[in-house]
Amino acid sequence: MKRIKILGSLIIAAAAFSGACTSYEIDMPENPAEPVVGNEVSTNVIYQANPRFFATNDCFNALREQLPRISDMGCDILWIMPICEPGELKAFGSPYCIKNFKAVNPRYGTLDDLKALVDAAHTKGMKVMLDWVANHTSWDNPWVTEHPDWYVKDDAGEIVSPDGWADVAQLDFSNPEACAAMKDAMLYWVNEVKIDGYRCDYVDGVPSEFWSELNKELQTINPDIIMLAETSHANFYSDGFDMIYDWNSAPAISAAFNGGKASDVITEAKQALSMVPDGKSILRYVLNHDVAAENDVAKMYASADALPAAYVLASMLNGTPMIYSLMDVEGISGKVSFFDYKELSFSENLTSVYRTLNAAFRNSAEVRRGELSDYSTSNVVCFVRAIPGHRLLVAVNTTANVQTVRTPISLAGATMNNLISGTSGTVPVTMDLDAYGYIILMD
Repeated sequence: MKRIKILGSLIIAAAAFSGACTSYEIDMPENPAEPVVGNEVSTNVIYQANPRFFATNDCFNALREQLPRISDMGCDILWIMPICEPGELKAFGSPYCIKNFKAVNPRYGTLDDLKALVDAAHTKGMKVMLDWVANHTSWDNPWVTEHPDWYVKDDAGEIVSPDGWADVAQLDFSNPEACAAMKDAMLYWVNEVKIDGYRCDYVDGVPSEFWSELNKELQTINPDIIMLAETSHANFYSDGFDMIYDWNSAPAISAAFNGGKASDVITEAKQALSMVPDGKSILRYVLNHDVAAENDVAKMYASADALPAAYVLASMLNGTPMIYSLMDVEGISGKVSFFDYKELSFSENLTSVYRTLNAAFRNSAEVRRGELSDYSTSNVVCFVRAIPGHRLLVAVNTTANVQTVRTPISLAGATMNNLISGTSGTVPVTMDLDAYGYIILMD
């Protein structure tokens, strides 16, 4: 019986479709899930950059120096976490505690430094999103004393905090002047710095009417504006947002790498994608700033070595994938706060891995629109997408042990291209996947 040996994530080209002996034998499920048909798919890849991870001072210029590497990785949207001047009164160091919505954090650099960063990204063909929190301000924001009527107050007339966030003050969006001031601040960065959109923090705390009016106005300035809403509620699409969050993707993928049912990853993705209108997208990731701050990044997917395999599942099941500026660093472990200034050393090896994965993501775009069939086993997420004349096979080992999967019968013996190794060959009857290994084949 012919077998294929997959050597971890990267497949040795000369052996990509050769035979190998093994005693492992795992059957396909008797009743694969019913296929579904997807909408238009994304080819964008987001890189979420925390400026505090690039330098302890002069962060904009340090991030700009990394743009060639980030762009070469295949990321075409740069999401920069909050760049505005942060507050100090009652503050804990959060970049989402904003003192001045029209000034940059002086530790990051100057307004001209930010403009240079945005210009450099545009030269690389990248778009730039700024992270924005509209729901609240810091306690030392001038609005607190100059316009106290712009804030929500308790029965005693005191300005209140949003539940659980004592470092910030809750804005009152029933006040038209507060709405106008916030809209003016957001338009400022589009007009002055020429950014391409926003990732909007905690959109659920701000009325739908505000977002709808804002997004219409932004569209008049830039019809290609990109708007990402931090929410899982699909109603925000109708308010003009292009993307919402698939908040369940990371937990579902994490569970699979920690002894859970592999096919649940596909079930979760189907459910999330089913609510996405055609022409819109959904954000999928394995780490972001919140996830990394709340979980041990080396254990969330059982091992730091598994992060690329987990990313395959975040990207190849559709949506818009994202790489957080920790995933391209060797040896990261523990909970990593996004409050801290912590200059990191980025890995050329991991950059190369994600470059290859993002190329596979883009090169498979048309086939990823096709029917989805689930062939997962207990430990391997395995699925096929098909359009007339073309098929895509993805298999990911969620364990630290070698696993063997049977090739779906319709693909056994077919000639397919290996999107990881760049080789082509005949697909064998079974495939061996090394620890946290993966394979992506397409004809």
